[in-house]
Amino acid sequence: MIEIVAKLVREQTPVFLCGEAVELFISFTNPSLAEHRIAQSNNDILENLAWATGQIHCYRSSTDTDKSADLKHVFTAETALNASNHGQGNIVMATEPKILFCDLRLAVGESKSYLYKEVLPMSSPPTYRGVSIKYFYKLTIATQRVGSKVQVLRIPIRVLSLPTVIRPDEVPALCNETNDELAPTNPFLEKRKTESKLEIALHHLQNITARRRPNFYLISNKRGRVGRFCLFKPAYKLGEDIVGTLDFTCRTVRCVQVSVTLQCEEILLPKQSKSETKKEDSTNPVQQLPEGKIMNFTKHHEVCVGLMQSQMILPVPLHVTPSFSTSLVDVRWRLHFEFVTSTSDSLTPLHLDENNWQAPVDIPIETMVWNLPITLYPTSPMQILQQFGKHSLIIK
Repeated sequence: MIEIVAKLVREQTPVFLCGEAVELFISFTNPSLAEHRIAQSNNDILENLAWATGQIHCYRSSTDTDKSADLKHVFTAETALNASNHGQGNIVMATEPKILFCDLRLAVGESKSYLYKEVLPMSSPPTYRGVSIKYFYKLTIATQRVGSKVQVLRIPIRVLSLPTVIRPDEVPALCNETNDELAPTNPFLEKRKTESKLEIALHHLQNITARRRPNFYLISNKRGRVGRFCLFKPAYKLGEDIVGTLDFTCRTVRCVQVSVTLQCEEILLPKQSKSETKKEDSTNPVQQLPEGKIMNFTKHHEVCVGLMQSQMILPVPLHVTPSFSTSLVDVRWRLHFEFVTSTSDSLTPLHLDENNWQAPVDIPIETMVWNLPITLYPTSPMQILQQFGKHSLIIK
């Protein structure tokens, strides 16, 4: 019997960015028996494994029957591991398998450990569990005895993709750096550590989401102005709070209550041939996307009768998937507003000296809906703390 135990080197969280290295520590142990026989042959003492490999797979499961991959750059390899992948989903990305060992022999009580390291491709889609389509990752450790079937240990991980504007290959190095070659050398000074491309991309991500650019929106319907909404910035990271203000001082129509919902819109892109795509692009440069499926998350609700100003705070959950797009799906985020307005004369402003004012029983109302697009970006994986235990497999 051989016991396989795998755990990530970074135990705080199983979340990784595209372009980041995934490191897994794998131990193969031949546990000692409770009772030892007096006479034992060499075959009874040694346990043998023919080979073991490590590989990262990205699976896609959807309601669509099309089994073509939706990535331009796909790493696939025909190995004995493919026979054990059935039932997981369509493989849209697979790194090249790395051999951990060949012909491993372990005595009773002996253990050997190996380190598996792989860099996630930049073109990989993020982990996403939507309505019609799902992307999920498994770090697969496969091994086999001679003459036996392949045994597989699958370890789930979460992947966050970087948008094109902040990918390490697209982002230039940060400015304001002095030329060290022109400075006099000093053997007693410690050399400055150069930042990696991934660290530069994270700095650029921080700059994009930290920019404050207040945008004002005048909200009105067919009866007049309802109010003015201010959003301080249009881009947010996972875990941040979306803060906005509502100003009703410019209103001509009274707002009774308002609700704001953070929504994810999943749009399945139509499949077209290259000739059809070129033809439509030449005739109609602005193509109409199909309606997407909506998923609701955090919500802010407030009764605003008599209020002149108000604010809304919507936290962005850490478990959601940021905005991304592939050839099959386009995932977008928006703020969904619902304003309940009324033109009733019974709704008068509340004053401090009007202690006998009572709200009317029935109010004629109208509801208006407004959607405001926003962009969600990933955050540093170290800010998403999740419990990650050890994964084990016993081969008898």
